[in-house]
Amino acid sequence: MLDVERWAEIRRMKYVESLSIGEIVRRTGHGRNTVRRALRRDAPPAYRRPKRPSKLDPHRPRIHELLKDDPEIPASVIRERITEDGYAGSKTILDDYVRELRPVFRPPRTYQRTIYRPAELCQFDLWEPKAEIPVGHGQSRRGYVVTAELGYSRALAGALVFSKEFCDIAFGMARCLTRLGALPAKLVWDREGAIHSGGGRPTVAFAGFCGQLRVGWIILEARDPEAKGLLERSHRFLRSNFEPGRSFANELDYQLQLDQWCDKINARVHRTTRAVVSERLEQERALMRPLPAVLPETDRRFVIRVPAQPYLRLDTNDYSLDPRLAGRRVETRVSQTEIVAVALDTGELACRHRRSFARHLTFTDPAHQAELERLRGERRRPREVDVELRPLSRYDALIPA
Repeated sequence: MLDVERWAEIRRMKYVESLSIGEIVRRTGHGRNTVRRALRRDAPPAYRRPKRPSKLDPHRPRIHELLKDDPEIPASVIRERITEDGYAGSKTILDDYVRELRPVFRPPRTYQRTIYRPAELCQFDLWEPKAEIPVGHGQSRRGYVVTAELGYSRALAGALVFSKEFCDIAFGMARCLTRLGALPAKLVWDREGAIHSGGGRPTVAFAGFCGQLRVGWIILEARDPEAKGLLERSHRFLRSNFEPGRSFANELDYQLQLDQWCDKINARVHRTTRAVVSERLEQERALMRPLPAVLPETDRRFVIRVPAQPYLRLDTNDYSLDPRLAGRRVETRVSQTEIVAVALDTGELACRHRRSFARHLTFTDPAHQAELERLRGERRRPREVDVELRPLSRYDALIPA
């Protein structure tokens, strides 16, 4: 068999020097048939070992049948089925064959590169810090961060909350939009319970929030993290860059450090866009609508009747109410920082407390305690009763001697 060098030399003699086959035979010493075969062969000669039969060959139709019925069937189950039919080969041979064959029956999902237009989308999600957040009184609590990232500029913002209720998520969204400084065309969420009511439809609360801001929304398909891949990558960056080596005094300190970190990374050159995030944010803000003068209400509101023991229970904590309003109804407004209650009939202030995220505590306003003691003292003071004083002679007249 000719090697590649001799094959190339024969072709050079024929097509470059225009030698006859007889002259090539004389110069190379090869037979005429060998020279003719070299001239007919367009590809370099290569030694190919004849293919040996595989123990898997008789079972290939059965493997095709199993994959056609269930493209997700594990290779270990396929091996069990064909072993019953007499397969005696190794696990590796089968696994390699199934790995190559499976995409024929279950084509993998493909992705296109997403290009974001300025002012178009802002992705939202919930990210859970690894460690609990200190909340004072020697306690810590599980927290969540509402994260937001603009698609074009990659500007990132976050807000710490302590529940997945819509009022807290709405507070986080409003705070993130305030940090970003303008309104995008649409808000993108996955199927979070407070956002998605089923069938791709928003909850009434979320739709009302978007309606007040005059923005649209996109609710992603289930189990589709790639659709908000910007935030998924940012969450990994939070985990690897923000959390390590930090300590927090309380929830306010956590939020302050998070804001400072977001400002820092928004001033960097983004790895994907190769542009400074803050510079692209300025371009994007120029095309976005400004924030409204008043953002949608995100406080929790409810009405209660002041009980005889004048305390309001919220999130396992008790907050004192004005005892003079016992038995009357008050409207309570709960924000992320304070709790305020006002009498419905007269508008009197029933309480104003700083909200605590610690658990199982009692907060009593000194003025409420003083008023409670005053009312208790009035109830204990003996009442003066007018008693008629009759002369003893009247009794003498009624009782015979």
